[in-house]
Amino acid sequence: MYFKVRSNGKIVNKAVYICLGYTMEGYKDILGLWVDEAEGAKFWLGICNDLKNRGVKEILIACMDGLKGLPQAIQTVFPSANIQTCIVHQIRNSIKYIASR
Repeated sequence: MYFKVRSNGKIVNKAVYICLGYTMEGYKDILGLWVDEAEGAKFWLGICNDLKNRGVKEILIACMDGLKGLPQAIQTVFPSANIQTCIVHQIRNSIKYIASR
């Protein structure tokens, strides 16, 4: 999600990244919210380390869109995690290779 916020007297767009987890019992839990102007490998590695430091022991499946650096960060901190592209993004990315008629 992007929000317009005032920063140093200017209105700028900032992204809010939400991490949602499911417990083994099937309950949803918001693991955190992070605000930043840009994403990158260093940013995602910081988030993964933050999650681990706050008690996340293991990630079984990480479902995401095409965020740069996120798969590598997850694999670094949680090496047994399975990375999966969000099904909506898989379909959108696949359709561009299909002829319209």
